[in-house]
Amino acid sequence: MKLKTIALGLLAVVAVAGTAGWFSLDKETRGLLATVPTNRDLLFWTVPQRDAAFRALDRIPLLARARPVAASGTPSPLPPGPPLKLGKDADVDAFMAAQRSAAVVILHDGKLRLERYGLGFDATGRWTSFSVAKSLTSTLVGAAIRDGYIKSMDDKVSDYIPQMKGSAYDDVSIRQLLTMTSGVRWNEDYGDPNSDVARFNNHKPEDGVDSLVSYMRQLPRVAPAGTRWHYSTGETNLVGILLAQATKKPLANYLSEKIWAPAGMEQQATWILSKTGQEISGCCIQAATRDFARVGQFILNGAMVNGQSIVPDGWLAEATSTRMPIGQADRGYGYQWWTYADGSYSARGIFGQGIFIDPKRKLVVALNANWGTGANDRSSGAQREAFYQAVQKAIDDEAGAAR
Repeated sequence: MKLKTIALGLLAVVAVAGTAGWFSLDKETRGLLATVPTNRDLLFWTVPQRDAAFRALDRIPLLARARPVAASGTPSPLPPGPPLKLGKDADVDAFMAAQRSAAVVILHDGKLRLERYGLGFDATGRWTSFSVAKSLTSTLVGAAIRDGYIKSMDDKVSDYIPQMKGSAYDDVSIRQLLTMTSGVRWNEDYGDPNSDVARFNNHKPEDGVDSLVSYMRQLPRVAPAGTRWHYSTGETNLVGILLAQATKKPLANYLSEKIWAPAGMEQQATWILSKTGQEISGCCIQAATRDFARVGQFILNGAMVNGQSIVPDGWLAEATSTRMPIGQADRGYGYQWWTYADGSYSARGIFGQGIFIDPKRKLVVALNANWGTGANDRSSGAQREAFYQAVQKAIDDEAGAAR
């Protein structure tokens, strides 16, 4: 995801973009995008450059190509509810300032209780999701099983991606990919320019091999499959390759078919593509924050379309409950969902993206942001978790007052 443009390069972007894509951006955003270094990846851009890019990744062809995700012709309503009173435990202004928040949208019992924007962003824009996309990719695996494209969660990766035969992934199951328990080595350090997560998208593949497959099949095993949880964006990207092979459809098309259109998304989304034209399934769906909230509501409601779930019976309950411990007493990992001891779960992306879902309270919180201190900011991550808890408390306080 590099913007290969400065000065004359900027003219090339304009020439390729043609009209609406580039020129729909304001002058300040275009100016900031033009300053992005040609020799550094997104993880290492400046805060102002990320502010500009996170709302525009899909509209700059030389920054990244993207495939559209068609929306519904009849958006699902977000009826207003009474304004949510968060109190001193969750000062929204302070939270948004500290997180460098672009958007906060809170739904309770299907009603819009709070909607706020920052960083010059608004309800009409699309913000990139980062790893929030992982939870959508997981849901598409469930849909593919129900549709008969994938036989079983225990099928091997190489059953669907023959080029993985002979690699450390040859004996890894789809279930182990979704729970991040392959046992294959991977470095997810966002601050290290030599980490796997920083390098894989620039890997030069062998002729005729997808770039991700080429990179991943070279990685060594460090633990038996199924015995160790270790976070790996590369493995979710491998799930995306597997899904495309199984369904014979681009992931953006399948996402539209199974979720975006039937769930009533208001705006078209986009999905960033790799150099070999495959959706980067561990990252980078661009969508309106209201539609990210609708994703949360769709999952909260059981992923139902016309009274029938798009995933097999019981699959969503498995996906959103702890399959593997992650070393924290009250937290775990499901099928690409982060899980909590109280039954809540979340999709989580670097730089402050998130969809938090609490079935007990019928609560959905959608967040977009650009953390000022970078992708590895644990204090901002803890603050995001504290905000979710404060919203839960506000809902409980309302319920107590109504008794």
